[in-house]
Amino acid sequence: MLSKVTINFFRNNISRINFPIVKLPKIKFLWPIIFSLSLLPATVQAAEVSKEQIKGLDEQVQDIKKDVLALTSELTLLEEKLLFPSNTQVSLFVSLAGDKDFVLDSMQIKLDNKIVAQHLYTYKEIEALRAGGVQRIYTGNIKTGEHKLIASFIGRAKSGNEYQRSENFTVTKAVGPKFVEIQIAGSSASDQEVSFKDW
Repeated sequence: MLSKVTINFFRNNISRINFPIVKLPKIKFLWPIIFSLSLLPATVQAAEVSKEQIKGLDEQVQDIKKDVLALTSELTLLEEKLLFPSNTQVSLFVSLAGDKDFVLDSMQIKLDNKIVAQHLYTYKEIEALRAGGVQRIYTGNIKTGEHKLIASFIGRAKSGNEYQRSENFTVTKAVGPKFVEIQIAGSSASDQEVSFKDW
């Protein structure tokens, strides 16, 4: 143990002792760098995990999209069966054949003197019809028996001349679905005619 004399000596003389002052260089700017370097391995590992997770999520999203498309297709078929039972269903289709200079602008369909469909054609739709495509323009329900169908179209030639035609057809509906093709065809833009085909 220290004696009281020694303790008193230190108390009285501590302020007289000159300790050397050491100046350290300022290193405040190094702290953020040291901190960042310490976190670098964790950041790289997190980035690697994220890439793997993103790949997994992308695959899951693609699977979900496929499932949704399949369900949508099934629901559309089911809806059609419910809304248009086969014993009352009638479907009308439009096709285009003949002169390539003829441009179909619009189509109107009347069934039993009621307008059931009207359509304005886009360039892509016309190209699809020219390539052999068929457009379903109307699906509905009718009773068995005979029904009056009127198909009218407006079209033009490349020269700009406009043409209108209209034709009548009797749809004979029996038990089971009925399909009718409305074909627009002709050897030149000016002589396009409407014809009908039962399927």
